[in-house]
Amino acid sequence: MNRVRFFFASVLICAVMLASSPSALACATCFGASDSPMAKGMNWGIFSLLAVIVSLLVSIAGFFVFLARKSAQASSATQPLPLETNNV
Repeated sequence: MNRVRFFFASVLICAVMLASSPSALACATCFGASDSPMAKGMNWGIFSLLAVIVSLLVSIAGFFVFLARKSAQASSATQPLPLETNNV
């Protein structure tokens, strides 16, 4: 029972601390003017990291497509030919 009370008390304390000061939640760039050079630099940083992540995911997906095509090509090349029957 003490653990449950401690958990709820800690959750309540954290919620009060977070709700008490909304300006402390934003950094100087986010809280300030959105057209400042620092905000523009942050946006470019976000876009460049997004470009790196997207290119990495596309290359991984392309590699798996390459593997799937090679696997299909290899399995079709190793399939036995159907036997011909001569009904003479």
